[in-house]
Amino acid sequence: MFPGGEAAAAPPPPAAPAGAAPGGRVSHPGGRCRAGSFSSQDLRAETPLGDLWHHDFWGSKLSSNTSHKSYRPLTVLTFRINYLFAGGFYPVGFHVINIILHCTISVLMVDVFSILLGGLQFSNKGRRLNLAPKTSLLAALLFAVHPVHTECVAGIVGRADLLCALFFLLSFLGYCKAFRENKEGHHFSIFWVLVSVILGAIAMLCKEQGITILGLNAVFDALVVNKLNVLELIQKLLHKDKSLENAGLLRKGLLFRITLLMSGGASILYIRWRIMGTGPPAFTEVDNPASFADSLFVRAVNYNYYYSLNAWLLLCPWWLCFDWSMGCIPLIKSVSDWRIIALAALWFCLIGLICQALCSEDSHKRRILTLGLGFLIIPFLPASNLFFRVGFVIAERVIYLPSIGYCILFTYGFSLLSKQAKKKKILTVAVLGILLINVMRCALRSSQWRSEEQLFRSALSVCPLNAKVHYNVGKNLADKGNQSAAIKYYREAVRLNPKYVHAMNNLGNILKERNELQEAEELLSLAVQIQPDFAAAWMNLGIVQNSLRRFEEAEQSYWTAIKHRKKYPDCYYNLGRLYADLNRHIDALNAWRNATVLKPEHSLAWNNMIILLDNTGNLAQAEAVGREALELIPNDHSLMFSLANVLGKSQKYKESEALFLKAIKANPNAASYHGNLAVLYHRWGNLDLAKKHYEVSLKLDPMAPGTKENYNLLRRKLEQLQKKSGA
Repeated sequence: MFPGGEAAAAPPPPAAPAGAAPGGRVSHPGGRCRAGSFSSQDLRAETPLGDLWHHDFWGSKLSSNTSHKSYRPLTVLTFRINYLFAGGFYPVGFHVINIILHCTISVLMVDVFSILLGGLQFSNKGRRLNLAPKTSLLAALLFAVHPVHTECVAGIVGRADLLCALFFLLSFLGYCKAFRENKEGHHFSIFWVLVSVILGAIAMLCKEQGITILGLNAVFDALVVNKLNVLELIQKLLHKDKSLENAGLLRKGLLFRITLLMSGGASILYIRWRIMGTGPPAFTEVDNPASFADSLFVRAVNYNYYYSLNAWLLLCPWWLCFDWSMGCIPLIKSVSDWRIIALAALWFCLIGLICQALCSEDSHKRRILTLGLGFLIIPFLPASNLFFRVGFVIAERVIYLPSIGYCILFTYGFSLLSKQAKKKKILTVAVLGILLINVMRCALRSSQWRSEEQLFRSALSVCPLNAKVHYNVGKNLADKGNQSAAIKYYREAVRLNPKYVHAMNNLGNILKERNELQEAEELLSLAVQIQPDFAAAWMNLGIVQNSLRRFEEAEQSYWTAIKHRKKYPDCYYNLGRLYADLNRHIDALNAWRNATVLKPEHSLAWNNMIILLDNTGNLAQAEAVGREALELIPNDHSLMFSLANVLGKSQKYKESEALFLKAIKANPNAASYHGNLAVLYHRWGNLDLAKKHYEVSLKLDPMAPGTKENYNLLRRKLEQLQKKSGA
């Protein structure tokens, strides 16, 4: 409050706004940790379109050391179009596009599977024949309702996998068109081969896996178009047989087409490498612990175990989780670990399939098994850790494309069984049952993706050892105001991963708010000790130290945060609060000015500048700052309120009244707004209006400081006027 007048007859000066001292400090909790996300900044109109070609999927510059190097500009462009048409971040439009994409892909799959299962043949009129209509439809249905695809469809960031798959399939179908006009296969269209390469490049600009279609096109060309016998070719190569032309390598232009595909692929990869920069992406041990193991044996065993888990998700997609990192799958460190059985089972099945694909006397069987294995394995290679370290343990989204191979093998196996089974109806019912179960599992999983709470809690039963899952559940509870429950999950996250600095940061923030400052300081100090460049933790540590009245340490922590994050407006704001507490007014104003330069819409910093200038008697400067702030944030009622106070003290009553009324319209339940408007009317001589707003203020907050005193002064003034008029 500003001091009230002593004489009962004199109207008091206006009361200061509620919280006339500068506003509270801003702490920074960590955000949620999700399987993947994209940069929202790149979606906004103010971001130049050209920046999309220099940013990764998370909006960081590709040249940055912190970039994950996920270069998907076309996917981000579709998000931007979504954002433009929706007029903001309204999820319905994003989800609708994802559903349309998956439906389109599933329809295209009928054509793709008809070629892979039935072969590539054309009619006399040049139309492609579907020689396996039932099996191709079954495979497409199995693909369409496979529960492992739920993450790609229900999760908005799954758009990358869907777009990649769309152009992946179009590239394959385009490559098939290269042979359309030739009945005997002696000629082909270079145009369609080049179109296929371009579509493969587009697929890669949606997600990195897209480039693998060029390798699959080469495999398809060799096996289907040229009917190459792989085992026979290997034997001739081993025996240095010069009759390779008879083996099919040079027939029908195969070598030329493979050269085109390889040249196109190499060019695409080179251009991407130049854009991405020569440095590999930086990942941490918690993202992919096996890749950081010192022992080659441990790395190899765990990579193969991850492959077996991916295969199991295709076979039995019941245990699904949005994130499989941070201890979800403990490392296998010894051959005595029973999980070795999973590796043995995987390679037993793979070796059996490979032997059949190479050695079977049935050329049709060889072709389908080889294609099935090719589509299962080749698109998975970028996620296999064989060529470079990836930033995850298992990710359901990366098996969207490999599931094509699974569907081929499953459907072919069913067709073999149906030929031998005597009771085909039982087999048909079993397959329909599998499809129905998959539909039900998709529906259940989709319902879990409808809210963060359901999604995070569903992961607790699948990955109870995953610290990130507990962290996300805790963050969700904290956002809903359930701090006690949030503390429990944050503590569990820290217990599971003692180096989980984001969980420490958030737990420290909650403890600070509960005035448990000692433990909060210990947690935040440990967080910055583990990760010295963790700017948010440094800032939050400064807030705790400020609350403990250790001002020099708090100032040092704030400056350390700014050193690690140059553009940190909230930290400048908190630094200004510290200086204001120490009566270093010039330093406080400079810190808040820096906050508003970095973030022009930083309302708290603007407000604190106005209030501090007002409190120190610099009314003209306070008015100038208030007007500048309202030009930038015209609808901020707190700024209107602060400037209205300044104008009232400068006796600009009309303009002050207009701002007070505008602020009250925006926030009608703020007792201080009505109280200060009442004081303005009191000073101005509009006593009836003053009485009205005093009463509204007291109704909203009977304990409002100073309002009751001012109201009593007004009542005595009105009584005196009534007595005078009565006399």
